Amino acid sequence: MQIKRNANDIQQNIASGTIAFILILVITVVAIISSLSSSQAQIISNNNSGNSNIEIEILQADSKPYGLTYGEWTARWWQWAYSIPKDVNPAYDDTGRYCTQGQSGPVWFLTGTYGHPVDCYCTIPSGKAILFPILNSECSFAEFPNLKNEKELRQCSKKMEDTVNYLEAKVNDIDIKDLNKYRVQSPLFNFTLPKNNIVKLPPQTTTQAVSDGNWVFLKPFAIGKYVIYFKGGLKNINATTSAETNSSNYAFAGPYGWDYPVTYHLTITNNN
Repeated sequence: MQIKRNANDIQQNIASGTIAFILILVITVVAIISSLSSSQAQIISNNNSGNSNIEIEILQADSKPYGLTYGEWTARWWQWAYSIPKDVNPAYDDTGRYCTQGQSGPVWFLTGTYGHPVDCYCTIPSGKAILFPILNSECSFAEFPNLKNEKELRQCSKKMEDTVNYLEAKVNDIDIKDLNKYRVQSPLFNFTLPKNNIVKLPPQTTTQAVSDGNWVFLKPFAIGKYVIYFKGGLKNINATTSAETNSSNYAFAGPYGWDYPVTYHLTITNNN
């Protein structure tokens, strides 16, 4: 009888230990998920949409949204921006009337503004993530023919982006925090320049470009109205950049002149 009782005690101890281990494991997993969620999302008040709380989630710089890296999406942003002629290019649009130009796929691209502040109004289909640069830089062999290899392209774009010393972005007047975490350098990419392109070069498809930038990548918003505001600041570029990377011929490629406040008034609709 004593042996039987000991066996039962052992079984009970094993069962208790297993249950305790499972409980600890569950608590640990929940804590990790909770920590990740709190680091990636901010709950903000959205008075314009009629909803009391809207969850705005920022995609992390090491994530792979829709199967591409963050850096690959920034390369796609440049390919999109360069592919649109200047007269209908959203980067030189003061109202938002051209915000639908060239938009396709799961991510909607927004741009900064050159030379002056803007207020743009744009309607976006629901289900679209939103990607925009606060300030960004790009170097290619087409714009900077003296550069010789990938390493020099990366140094060129990094040198321009290193002049950025201030970052600000808000959704519905609520600050997006830790913006310095979202500086990303792209892989090598190609782009196509149409007639009347914003780089003021002959129409062409160029190879070997690299970008470096401070970005915000937002998961799709719920249907409603939102205001996105952003602005960047620069160091004294005369003291920190070379004549080559500060060339006025390639004003779009660097952050110079793009350090003005931008306000987007967005309407998210279910009309896809």
